[in-house]
Amino acid sequence: MKTNQAAVNSPPKMSRFERHLTWWVFACIVAGITLGKAAPQLFEAIAEIKIAEVNLPVAVLIWLMIIPMLLKIDFSAMGEVFNHAKGIGVTLFINWVIKPLSMALLAWIFIRHLFADLLPVAHIDSYIAGLILLAAAPCTAMVFVWSNLCDGDPKFTLSQVAINDTIMLFAFAPIVALLLGLSSIVVPWNTLFISVVLFIVVPVMMSQILRNVLLQNGAQSLHRTLKTLQPLSLSALLITLVLLFAFQGQQILNQPVVILLLSVPIIIQVYLNSMLAYWLNKKFKVAHCVAGPSALIGASNFFELAVATAIALFGFNSGAALATVVGVLIEVPVMLSIVAIVNRSKHWYESI
Repeated sequence: MKTNQAAVNSPPKMSRFERHLTWWVFACIVAGITLGKAAPQLFEAIAEIKIAEVNLPVAVLIWLMIIPMLLKIDFSAMGEVFNHAKGIGVTLFINWVIKPLSMALLAWIFIRHLFADLLPVAHIDSYIAGLILLAAAPCTAMVFVWSNLCDGDPKFTLSQVAINDTIMLFAFAPIVALLLGLSSIVVPWNTLFISVVLFIVVPVMMSQILRNVLLQNGAQSLHRTLKTLQPLSLSALLITLVLLFAFQGQQILNQPVVILLLSVPIIIQVYLNSMLAYWLNKKFKVAHCVAGPSALIGASNFFELAVATAIALFGFNSGAALATVVGVLIEVPVMLSIVAIVNRSKHWYESI
């Protein structure tokens, strides 16, 4: 049966649930904090279900969350990279050079120095590690939503995510190790390697095998599966948030100032990277439908991987896990604000 490639490459339209994701995230945060306070022993027991310091419930939820997103990616789309060479180049530069280095620098400036007297000394290294983990991998899931919201070119988004995922297979661990090493933080290599295998290699392989099997029955088979799995993926995201905030809820309630301080470098970095990518695309005369998702991909983080790796490396109750959870807390509203900036500035972008 002949495959409709355009249908395969076009992400599905957002549901009402997805359009109101910010409110669902907020509800899960409240629910998680409430449940964590009401039943701390239950969540402590869940935290102990792990292998090699990798929490198994979180691993399963991560797979459920990202495999449906990875199913959308045709890694053969990397062959279309030359159609969007300038936009791809800008995004890769932001994702793999500017973003991790800028976060390491901002963490050093704000956490190590400017805010040091306001933060618990014992957790400063861990906070920095969490921020580095947050910035070390570009988002592979939510960028489809952001791209859709700014009328981004779906082929560009797919090819960019495919390239990023391929690079991430090999670059995530070395970049994290390098930046943690520069921050004088001991890198537990075994756990980091297991995290990369569990949260990148395994989901990519599983998704591509399933994608190929589905496409043998035609593009509609893939679309039906995506439609079925999409609620499962979002549900896994929300359950993960409930779990994370159940574990971190007491810390959040007890340390509102810490949450606020950790959010400062994250917010600065997101706006810095997105606007730099947007401006560079304009300078290179890239079409707005490519510049928009380029800016959003350049700014967003693979927070699912960051949270899972932080938990695996440092534990549920660590400063690193808390820092990555703060990233989750602000990711959706901040990215929606960037979508608004991209959309409202289209006339300026396309002006000479």
